[in-house]
Parts: sequence; C-alpha cells; structure tokens
Amino acid sequence: MKAVAVRRFGGPEVLEIVDVPAPEAGPGQVRVRVAAAAVNRIDLSTRNGALSQAGLLAPAPVVWLGWDVAGRVDQVGPGVTRFAPGDQVIGLRDVLSAGGAQAEYVVLDDRAVAPAPAGVPAARAAALPLAGLTADRSLTLTGLRAGQTLLVTGAAGGVGGLLLELATMRGVRTVAVADSDDEAVVRGLGATWFVPRTQRLAEAVRRKVPGGVDAVVDAAVVGVAAHEALRPEGTFVALVAPFAPPPLRATRVVVQEVFADGARLTELAALVGAGRLSPRVADTLPLDQVGVAHDRLAGGGLRGRLVLTP
Repeated sequence: MKAVAVRRFGGPEVLEIVDVPAPEAGPGQVRVRVAAAAVNRIDLSTRNGALSQAGLLAPAPVVWLGWDVAGRVDQVGPGVTRFAPGDQVIGLRDVLSAGGAQAEYVVLDDRAVAPAPAGVPAARAAALPLAGLTADRSLTLTGLRAGQTLLVTGAAGGVGGLLLELATMRGVRTVAVADSDDEAVVRGLGATWFVPRTQRLAEAVRRKVPGGVDAVVDAAVVGVAAHEALRPEGTFVALVAPFAPPPLRATRVVVQEVFADGARLTELAALVGAGRLSPRVADTLPLDQVGVAHDRLAGGGLRGRLVLTP
C-alpha cells in the first residue's frame, strides 16, 4: 500500500509517499480501507520535529502521519464483534508510533472506531474524529451548566465551530472570537455574542459579559489574553500544554488531552448524521498532494479541514 512517511524532520519537502506492506488486523483490531484522511496541525508538528523536541514522540527511523480516517472495514481481528467487513466507519489513531491514517489502509483498535455518520460523504466524515472529540472533551472539562457562559477562541475553526454547536445543545451561552468576516458563520453555529479577534479581547468580552465568562476554551491558543476574560474561580481549558496560562485569580487551568473514544465518537457521528453537528471541509486533495496540504494548513485562514483521498 501507499502511505505518507517522514524519515527526517523538516519542511513539507521531507514528506514521502512510500510503498509498504499493508498491515494486518490483530486481536481486537480492524483494518480500514481508507476513503479519506484529514490533515491536522499535529501532523505539521510531527513532520517538523516539534513533537520530538518536546519529548512526545519516541525516536524511530520512520514516522507515519494521519489521525482521522473514514473508510470501510475490510478485515477484522480475533475477538472483534462490533464490526464486520464492509462496514462504513470513522476512527482515530491516537498512538504516534502506530501506522498512520494517511495511507491506503490503517489498523485501529476496535474501541477507536465508530459507525460512519449516515448519508455523509467520506471527506466530511473524516473531519469529525479529532476535532469532534477535542471539542466535546474540552466542553466537558469546563463543567458548565445551561445558562452559563463560555468564551471560544478560534470559533470559526474546526474545533471552535463544533464547540459552539455542542455548547448550544447544552444551553450554554457562547462568546465567539474570530475574524470579522466570520461573524455570520459563527452566529449560524449558535454563538450568542461575537468579538472580532482584532479587538482587545478581555475588554471586549467583559463589555458583553460583565465580570467575565464562566469558562474559556482556547482553541486558537491565545493564552493569557483569553484568560483575562475569565471570571475569578472560572475554568480555562487549554489545547496546547506549553501555552496554558497560570491559574491567576483562583481560576482552574486544565489541558485537554484527546483520546480515541469510539463510544463517544459514535454519539457524535449520530449528531452529524442528524444534521445537528457540522464538521467542515476546506478542500479535498489526492494523497500525493500531502505537501501542498501542509503548506496550506501552515498558512492559516482555513475554515474547515483539508482532507486527503488515497
């Protein structure tokens, strides 16, 4: 099969499409024939060596890329009863040393897999697992109840947009921070208030929510400037540990760490199939255009996932 590989760290030029034997499903695993695989910022951090420098990636002669996948089960290992060959599924690869989803086949533990959302194209389904589970877990970590307030930075992005929708379902009021051109988009996703990201953040938010919001999910990695919009004893959820601010004013600062939760992914996929949750795709590219995808993602400004198709 063909797969995206990195043998040395660097820019997009180090990305290779290599021919390797297709993996076999072991006990408790399924093999998925990949129809679509999203490109995420963690792929860029893997490729350029940032994860290795941070001690999050063990030394290896080759590293495989790709977390999100949508496709069809074509082989099941011993002990698997939830899935059968032919099932349309989505899944998440959350172990960096394992084979990546940016390939023609990927093997996943069956607990990392969920039925694909009904009636949704594979490219759009592939945009759900990492962003959806990140948004969902971040919202859970805030501990917010209906009627409370949440600040979402990067609200027009993949994680931020899903956060707005999930928060709205729970009755949580949201302050969305994004580019001025994105106001209509984020309001359509359920934002209660909108703040352009060019404004002084804490001042703008506190004008809308006197005293500060009950919680922040910092999807855009703004850091302490977003924390200043938080009320005393509120909760700040960071998505990137090195940029988590200190817990000033008796606040609680937690770092969200996503994992391949197939049970919750099944519930999120059902929401997508019902039209209540909307993962977005910026563009679809063939697998051999992975370098182009990395360049475009690094350039920013995307309003959805870039998705590769083998």
